[in-house]
This record gives sequence, structure tokens and C-alpha cells, in this order.
Amino acid sequence: MTERFPPIEPYEHGMLDVGDGHSIYWETCGNPDGKPAVVIHGGPGSGCGPNMRRYFDPSRYRVVLFDQRNCGRSTPHASEPVVDLSANTTAHLVADMERLRERLNIDKWLLWGGSWGSILGLVYAQTHPERVSEIVMVSVVAGSAREVEWITRDMGRVFPEEWERFRDGVPEAERAGSLPAAYSRLLHDPDPQVRAKAARDWCDWEDTHVSLLGRHPSPRYDDPRFRLAFARLVTHYWANDHFIDDLQILRDAHRLTGIPGVMANGKVDVSGPPDIPWRLANLWPDADLHLVDHAGHGNGTPDVDTILLDATNRFAFS
Repeated sequence: MTERFPPIEPYEHGMLDVGDGHSIYWETCGNPDGKPAVVIHGGPGSGCGPNMRRYFDPSRYRVVLFDQRNCGRSTPHASEPVVDLSANTTAHLVADMERLRERLNIDKWLLWGGSWGSILGLVYAQTHPERVSEIVMVSVVAGSAREVEWITRDMGRVFPEEWERFRDGVPEAERAGSLPAAYSRLLHDPDPQVRAKAARDWCDWEDTHVSLLGRHPSPRYDDPRFRLAFARLVTHYWANDHFIDDLQILRDAHRLTGIPGVMANGKVDVSGPPDIPWRLANLWPDADLHLVDHAGHGNGTPDVDTILLDATNRFAFS
């Protein structure tokens, strides 16, 4: 088993004006002269965290982390009572990554991300393949309408009690339609109590569907500011098909040709089933796919962490 590297602190950080009234937080860690890598957090809306720095050898990597629009330390924050998310789309975030790369004078960087971060990272790589040295992803998803339907409806067959509570969090007249769209409306309701309840209901379901064994409360949802911002951003993206064409990531897989990649996915990831990385691996011959027994969604389990760390350790020399 490969161990994560010890905790480190940034040697540089700042705010980058990306236009549309937005500024994004960024930081760099490790070796200023090392191989550039960028961490693309999930959610949308999770923000970057200190544990993400520990998947890279700090003596060999210059690691860049950033908070995407409207979350983490970026401004304006999606928890603000009146927030405009119209300038927060996948295309905006891809452009932000390019601005950040240019601001830091990086020619090419390794992309590291998971879940929603895999969508954004793969779209970025397909848009700017000449700027990507390698890709390391976990819990790879494509953001398709079918995947959203799976999470918001079909998984009710796996977690029926929890799903009924989730469905019943929206008005009865809206329960047969798009649940992300219904929740998004509630999360922008003028009444703060309506917003707060919708955020709690959405995050309770999030806690359920990312878990192999049912609901396992995440401490991050204890923060009402985080809950509201996270739920608003996820529903904003899910209600708008992630602002990409359906299955665009698989359609444009040929644009990844020549970029070495490693993908890790739990075989029992009910939130991001392994059929998407399986299909992508068949279209992207430069990628190695690892399907991990007894692993669910995301990183953090020993076997998944070993795959991710072995990948960054190997790519440090390429």
C-alpha cells in the first residue's frame, strides 16, 4: 500500500480576477521548479482541501489548487442570499483554468481530479490537449442526462426510504419532473427557511448516494454556508445538463489521443457506476483503467489511493 505524502502548506496563493465579477482563489504547493499539476475538485462546489495536496511528491511537483467559481474562498460565494450563477458554466470554468495556467506561466500540467472534477478535467483536456501532460482521475463520470436520472431517480431502488424523503422535499406538483431543477428553484426561494430546508434535504441525499452502505454523515454538511452553496451549484449544473452536450466526453475521446492517463473507479460505486470509465477506456488507448473491488465513490480508500499515488509518482519522471 502506498501512503499519502505528509501535509504541506502553500508557498504562494492569491485571487485571480476571471471576469464577470468573479475572482477565484488559487494556491501552489511543493517545489516551485517541479512538474506542474493542477487539482480539479468535485461537487460542483466542494472547493479544494489540504488533503488533495498529499497525492503528489512535494519534492518533484509544483501543485496548483483552486476553488472554482462561487465556492470555497472564491467570490462571490454561492451561499449569498442573492447570487447570480449565470456566469458559472463548464465553459467559464475551462476558461478560468486557462487564465490560471497563463497567470502561473505554466506550459503544460498534469490534471488530477474526481467525480465532477473528472468532467471538468476531461472537457478541459479535450479543449486544450496541447496544455495537458497527463491525466489522473478517480470516479470518472460524463455528466450525461442518464447519469443524473440514475442518481436522482433510479437509485431510489437501492435506497427507497432515503429517496422518498429526497423526492418529498419538493412540492408534489414538481415531483414527476426534474428534481434538480425543482430543488434549484427552492434553493433560490426568497424565504431563507425554504432555502435552508432544501439544502439540508439535498445534502442528505448526497450523503446517501455517495455511500456504499447508505447514509454516512459528512462533517462538511454541518456548515449551513457550505450546504447552501454546494446544493445550489450541484443543482445549477445538473438542471442544465452540466452545460455540455450529452455524452460529449465520450464523443470527443479521440481528442485525448497521445495523453497518458490513469483512471481509478470502485466496482461498487453506485454514485458513479464504472460503465462510463469502461467505455472511455475503450476509446482512449493511452489510458489505464483500474476497477477496484470493494471500493465506492471517490478517493480515500487504501487501494484507490495506491493507484492514484503510484500514477503521480510514475508521471513525476515523465
